[in-house]
Amino acid sequence: MFDLQMVDWARAQFALTAMYHWLFVPLTLGLSFLCAFFETIYVRTGREEWKNLTRFWMTLFGINFAIGVATGIILEFEFGTNWSNYSWMVGDIFGAPLAIEGIVAFFLEATFFAVMFFGWDRVSKNFHLFSTWMVAIGSNLSALWILVANGWMQYPIGMAFNPDTVRFEMENFWAVLFSPVALAKFTHTTSSSFIVGSFFVIAVSSWYLLKGRHIEMAKKSIIVASVFGLLSATYAAWTGDESAYSNASTQPMKLAAYEGLYDGEKNAGIVALGVVNPAKQPGDQQQPFLFEIKIPGLLSLLANRELGSFVPGINDLVYGNEQEGITSVAARMEKGREAISDLAAYKTAKRAGDATAAEISLARFNTNRDSLGYGYLESPEQTVPSVAITFYAFHIMVFFGTFFLLLFLLFLIFSVKDTLAGKRGLLMLGVGSFFLAMIASQSGWVVAEVGRQPWAIQGLLPVNVATTDIGTGSVQATFFMFLAVFTLLLAAEIKIMLKQIKIGPEGL
Repeated sequence: MFDLQMVDWARAQFALTAMYHWLFVPLTLGLSFLCAFFETIYVRTGREEWKNLTRFWMTLFGINFAIGVATGIILEFEFGTNWSNYSWMVGDIFGAPLAIEGIVAFFLEATFFAVMFFGWDRVSKNFHLFSTWMVAIGSNLSALWILVANGWMQYPIGMAFNPDTVRFEMENFWAVLFSPVALAKFTHTTSSSFIVGSFFVIAVSSWYLLKGRHIEMAKKSIIVASVFGLLSATYAAWTGDESAYSNASTQPMKLAAYEGLYDGEKNAGIVALGVVNPAKQPGDQQQPFLFEIKIPGLLSLLANRELGSFVPGINDLVYGNEQEGITSVAARMEKGREAISDLAAYKTAKRAGDATAAEISLARFNTNRDSLGYGYLESPEQTVPSVAITFYAFHIMVFFGTFFLLLFLLFLIFSVKDTLAGKRGLLMLGVGSFFLAMIASQSGWVVAEVGRQPWAIQGLLPVNVATTDIGTGSVQATFFMFLAVFTLLLAAEIKIMLKQIKIGPEGL
């Protein structure tokens, strides 16, 4: 039997670490490219104000980068402390992209990081610019390999299960790397991070304009950030659509959850605005929403690129739909338990040296091995993630993403007209825009991770099998320890950032 309390605490600890870590990562990814853009303008124009501007934003980037690294290291250690079964079963696959990230991407950015910060008067302009671009590229390459690993968890391909070692082993590295889910996650995550970085620059610069300080520096920064942000927001909308399209075929339960779709339908609509019925359960007759505004047919188009097509709902995916060829979870649970039994029989026969019995057991196991993970579930309804959390997180992300397009456009128009300094309402909104961007970014990760529960590896390994066999108390203790440490790190970053922003570029 599994200690479900320990499983829940392990999930909570990982979520805590990941969400704190994700406070720093998007700003690192977005601000790194903005620093490269600013320095490129400086090198091309030779104007000293662009150098001062670049050094200012680079200082803020460095503060955020250092604290983000600390939380990221702890996050990777948790795979060994709380999720050792997961690490054992999928380490051959999951470890490869993480190793490449450490050896290639992290060392790339670390190598040029020192030159970027301390090489202004020690190397040529062009080499310093090259170093800045390498840090930006290295930071985003780090994200690539981490998201390839995460994408494989969402859509496991390019591997095979080894019954002798009871491990999933890589067969095709390129299939893992170029997985459509991994590529969609990378492009959408990085483009949304560029939005966060752009709004950070706009927020600080808007504050300067409101205070009447560093006016020219703020105006220049906003123009570059608005262009980069507008392009990034447009691209993020497209990559978000691609992510949803890939979910339809690889994680249909996640798609159904973030649209609150319980009963599949043809010409399914998207809920533009709605309030989830908290009492609604799979299989009952209650309405899924207390209130909803729907756009007819759009979900079918998004999911299948075809108007009028069928989109399965939660009930179809849990209880099956013969007409649409969807197998029930209960049937897969039965096959999964047979697979577990046959695997145990195979291992026993192998130890006893009975080759015939081992061969028969292995043949039976291979018949049902694709349902192996389902054998550890306790009920079909366990495959349904939290619909309310997934639905609200998704719609918050989409609403803000649409709003950001308009906001970037307004900042760009008024910057070009040179009338932005007089738009106090817009500037005040600009100051708060960074926090809205962080909410949207965090919401995206909530959709990605909550929406795939209860799976550590989609369809293959539920979280209750992936954990380490340790006491609940140990996980609880480290949860609160990490909470205290991460909160202190966040408070330290905010304090240092605010101090540097108050000093401004003239203090460098």
